[in-house]
Amino acid sequence: MTNVKMPQLGETVADGTVTKWLKNLGDTVTKGEPLFEVSTDKVDTEIPAPADGRLSRIFVNEGETVDVGTVLAVIGGDLVDHVEVTNSSHSSPSATSAKDVRAPVTKMEPPSIEDRSRLSPVVRRLIEENDLDPSTISGTGPNGRITRSDVLAFIEREASMPATSPGTLQSPIVRRLIRDHSIDPSTVTGTGPNGTISRSDVESKISAGATSATVPVDGDEVIAFTRIRRLTAHHMVDSKSVSAHTLMVKEVDYERVELARRSQGDRFKEVEGFGLSYLPFNAIAAIEALREFPHLNASVGNDELIVHGSINLGIAVDLDNEGLVVPVITDANRNGLREIARAVHDLATRARTKKLEADELAGGTFTITNPGPFGTLLTGAIINQPQVAILSTDGVVRKPVVVTSADGGEAIAIHSVGLLALTFDHRAVDGAYVARFLKRMADILNTREWESDLS
Repeated sequence: MTNVKMPQLGETVADGTVTKWLKNLGDTVTKGEPLFEVSTDKVDTEIPAPADGRLSRIFVNEGETVDVGTVLAVIGGDLVDHVEVTNSSHSSPSATSAKDVRAPVTKMEPPSIEDRSRLSPVVRRLIEENDLDPSTISGTGPNGRITRSDVLAFIEREASMPATSPGTLQSPIVRRLIRDHSIDPSTVTGTGPNGTISRSDVESKISAGATSATVPVDGDEVIAFTRIRRLTAHHMVDSKSVSAHTLMVKEVDYERVELARRSQGDRFKEVEGFGLSYLPFNAIAAIEALREFPHLNASVGNDELIVHGSINLGIAVDLDNEGLVVPVITDANRNGLREIARAVHDLATRARTKKLEADELAGGTFTITNPGPFGTLLTGAIINQPQVAILSTDGVVRKPVVVTSADGGEAIAIHSVGLLALTFDHRAVDGAYVARFLKRMADILNTREWESDLS
């Protein structure tokens, strides 16, 4: 028999959510084929089966979040009915088998409110959303670390405490639901002890309201945010509240890039298996310009600018209209044009097929977003925190330009022209610094012998 465990999906990831089982109980699985999907605060990915055999036990339901290393299922052995893991302080008989395969835990002293570095991203989010003090929560994880189960158990215990009067709100999550959905507590019937309003009471109220709100009176459609959409929304709003966003744009002549694409594009695709877009050229130009203007390859600290030694280039990837992720090319400054093109293609492909690991989404120091293939004119992107700048590479089109000959004469020619739009944090740098950076990028794109980079 082979135990299937929650994998470690990055150094900073302590737990994960099983979002979907790709095989049913009793199915035959082959080592390496996708077995289930897992979601963390950083990445959604498919996990392959660790061995050949029959999926004989499933301990964790879809939607359940458990710590790294928790046994999720068993391949091989006798087939048994589905067994669920309980993630709260209340156990059920069906959870016994699952608990038997998990490592015993020892309750330790809770961390202080200042010691938040010991909390996983999921736990931090739960604590913040429910307005909790971590020093009041007992941790059962390694070295006293607070787990998701500890937080949920704390919330459940708080919700079950007797209320002082009918309708009293005891649970932080109930308070949050009431606040987020603008519900008058007096309109909610409490079914808990002494009339306490429980989470299920509020959710029933919300569901009733949603049902009436979604009746197709005028053709409107209500679409709930997906998990990745919620995380993106939260990240974007946070960024706008933190950074002094400023946009600067530079027109660029891409004719030399276009000549290289025309002369080398077919051979490149034959060798590499994918087309040669403008993005790798823009990436190389950005990397070289960042070497000369390193304050844009930085993050803002406590009244200080942290200039990073390596250029870890983030590339924004659209997940077929379902959301956006930013995988990172680590030490991109060590790569040439062909290597950058391969890395961009690889990361984008694996992002869309849920093959990325969490660490591949961490550590970025500068980001490029590339809506250009859709023909955009100008995009003012939102900075990917904690970075200080994000570059948008928009559409490149053929248009008339004025060209100057060696003897100083001028003529009209048709060239490939596009815009580079840099959103930057005005706390970190001033406009003149950004203008020089964009000019340097434009010079590189318009003067470099790109064909030699591809030969």
